[in-house]
Amino acid sequence: MAYFLELLISGALTGLMYSLVALGFVLIYKSAGVPNLAQGALVMTAGYAVWLVMSWGLSVWIAIPIAAAIMFGFGLVVERLLLRRMVGQPVIMVVMLTLGLEILLRGLVPGVLGSAPKPIDLGIGFAPIIVGDVFINRTSLYGGIIALLLVGASLLFFRTRLGTKLRAVSDDHVSSWAVGISVERAIGISWGLAGIAAVVAGALWGSSQGVDWTLSTLLFPAVAVVILGGVDSVPGVVVGGILVGVLGTVIPGYLDSIAGGSTRDVVTSLIILLTIMVRPFGIFGREDIERI
Repeated sequence: MAYFLELLISGALTGLMYSLVALGFVLIYKSAGVPNLAQGALVMTAGYAVWLVMSWGLSVWIAIPIAAAIMFGFGLVVERLLLRRMVGQPVIMVVMLTLGLEILLRGLVPGVLGSAPKPIDLGIGFAPIIVGDVFINRTSLYGGIIALLLVGASLLFFRTRLGTKLRAVSDDHVSSWAVGISVERAIGISWGLAGIAAVVAGALWGSSQGVDWTLSTLLFPAVAVVILGGVDSVPGVVVGGILVGVLGTVIPGYLDSIAGGSTRDVVTSLIILLTIMVRPFGIFGREDIERI
């Protein structure tokens, strides 16, 4: 029973850590209506940015805000140089553009800054929290709490005037232009906000496993989270993250010894496939019905 509880708690906290990555995906989709397949590489790049600023001799609490400013600016540059050129193009072309950006960053950033794992010390410590017979990872616990806080902040943001404008842009670009909303600026801001979310995810995941190219592989479970929770639902990243984390931890915890390992990716793949077949708009996603 203790083993099951440990897997359950570990999975839920890991899922909340996944939701930090998925939040950036949802922020862009909810604000700009664009599926962002570069979010994994953004998390990796943000992790490298935190490590680089810390290498200048600054504390992590100064490095994180500086890295957040860098990634916000990077988001604005992506919109100005890449996405603005895609105005009027089919959505699939924009998706392919973000996938190309993912591949580019995954090779370029480690190639320039080094592929060896870079440590990030957040001062959390590695000693687990022990509750009875259950061991709880400190980084995952704090990461889960921060994820909930960020989701709450995101919900409040979309109730503000700026957040309302971003949601209007996601619904209809032409109508937004007609009422005087700068669609380009809105899309740039959404990418900037996703960059800030990536900094938090990159710092926490980097402190847990080090910063290297493997942080970009977090895109896979993050995609499962947003598909399950709903690509346009901020609360959905919490529910989807917990479910993906729990299923991806508990099931492999019992099957890996039988199957020889690597069942986590199989479980994640099944979550994506079954969700698309049974409820393609996710648990909390908005179902759009179009006449064709």
